Amino acid sequence: MFEQIIFYSFGTMLLLSALMVISVRNPVYAALFLVLAFFSTSAIWLLLRAEFLAIVLVLVYVGAVMVLFLFVVMMLDINLARLRAGFMRYLPAGALVALVLAASMVLVVGGEGFNEIRESGLAERGPAYSNTAELGEALFTAYLYPLEIAGAILLVAIIAAIALTQRAKRETKAQNPDAQVAVRRQDRVRLVKMSSERDSE
Repeated sequence: MFEQIIFYSFGTMLLLSALMVISVRNPVYAALFLVLAFFSTSAIWLLLRAEFLAIVLVLVYVGAVMVLFLFVVMMLDINLARLRAGFMRYLPAGALVALVLAASMVLVVGGEGFNEIRESGLAERGPAYSNTAELGEALFTAYLYPLEIAGAILLVAIIAAIALTQRAKRETKAQNPDAQVAVRRQDRVRLVKMSSERDSE
């Protein structure tokens, strides 16, 4: 009973924070709500006895990737008014994707395989059980090709982020120390001889 209360509490927090990620106007606030969503997800994974995934989610995504997101948001200088101007144009496509995802979740949760897992419950593991070893064996045997494809997609995303930041340099005024040291007196100072004038009486 207590475990179900914790699950539904973190699940509700996860849903609310995910909705805030796509609804807030400030991208910095969206990134912070995404951090809250990651923390809620890690707590749910701890309930599922997936300790390695929970720790990796907090250390890697919250500790490194979200900091990178914040730097990218601040460096790109996003024009929020222009982004919000085309929101209604992409709303039907976003609603279609949301419906497809919701239908997929219903099919997965209502499937026979999920019902068997739910009825059988989580198997108790002994003290010698290693979640990291089992996960590594699954990734590098049954899921090797999806792992390689995910790595290639992440590489493309990194290259795209670097390309977006390499924009034309803004015109800034900067000093040139070499030119200042090599300057000559006649280049900077001009002596002008003028005849003296008497004050008019």
